[in-house]
Amino acid sequence: MAAGGQPPAEALPSVAVVGCGVVGATVALELARRDADVTVFEAGDVAAESSGRAAGICYDAFADAVDAEIAERALDRFRERGALTDHPYVWLARSGDDRSAEAMAEHVPRMRQQGRDVSFLDADDLESRWPTLETDDVARAAIARNAGYADPAAYTRETAELAVGEGADLRTETPVELDGTGRVDGEDYDAVVVAAGAHTARLLGEAGHPIPVKAYRVQALLTEQTPLADGVPMLYDATGGYYLRPRDGRLFVGDGTIPEEYDPTDWEESADGWFRENCDEYLDTAVGESVTESRSWAGLCTATPDGDPLVGERAPGLYVASGFQGHGFMRAPAIGEALANEVLGEEGIDAFDPTRFEGDESFEIVEGMTLED
Repeated sequence: MAAGGQPPAEALPSVAVVGCGVVGATVALELARRDADVTVFEAGDVAAESSGRAAGICYDAFADAVDAEIAERALDRFRERGALTDHPYVWLARSGDDRSAEAMAEHVPRMRQQGRDVSFLDADDLESRWPTLETDDVARAAIARNAGYADPAAYTRETAELAVGEGADLRTETPVELDGTGRVDGEDYDAVVVAAGAHTARLLGEAGHPIPVKAYRVQALLTEQTPLADGVPMLYDATGGYYLRPRDGRLFVGDGTIPEEYDPTDWEESADGWFRENCDEYLDTAVGESVTESRSWAGLCTATPDGDPLVGERAPGLYVASGFQGHGFMRAPAIGEALANEVLGEEGIDAFDPTRFEGDESFEIVEGMTLED
């Protein structure tokens, strides 16, 4: 017995979180709030890579029950923090694109079966609500009303600050390596969470616990200030293969996916010239005119063989969060919460169990922003 007749306090679980993007920062915050002894290792700075380059589009319009539930929970958490600007999400197919139109016809009813607030729109509906949009050739469109956008970099940095405020030890500019037992730079922890974005597969592979995750390159462009930004929804054009949303009085345009594996230590972070030229065409198709570029960039997403992420225990005491197919930021509040729960002995997300793969599977990269998911 301890002094005063009280039983000794249980030792706090020590957890190393490798990576301080949005998922790693969320895991750290959730663990620290539950009194775990958390140390976060970040090779660069908070939100310096994929989380800081994300589009910030958030919605719950998924046909799969697990995905829909996670997305809804994430939206709730964004709103609790005051981080979400509510804004409808519209996706459409244009004339001649029968494949996308048919996919929409299949997926929207399934989304509604999951309780999602989605419905079809016709071209007149679109034009009436958003006169800025070019709708003459729209064959099919749908709207998700439970949607919005957030600032990925700001949200990630705030989450990391909250984790530090709860007692987490954040070590930026601190690259680490794992060994076969999951130790971090030779130091033992009760649990290790690897949420290092595109670097996760390398770190786990070198530790003897491979995962089938490949990094692929995506691109984005931000225009100068334009009144057009006040008259658009968040939009995914399945026919053109691009998306856009308003951002601080500008238009944020994304696409440029390169479905090839990239080395996360050696890749081009600037947008390609062809992508920047294509953005003029995208904007002309979407809103009837191009807008001068303010800046553009590239980022890395991660893919898995089945399109679902790997979230959970990869080996005893060693946890992973990777392979989000471009949907990582929008689901991060719920994914991070669920993974922290699993680290502390609660149930994880069975559908995302990383042990469903051996780790050496070969597969083709399929981008996440498609209607075939």
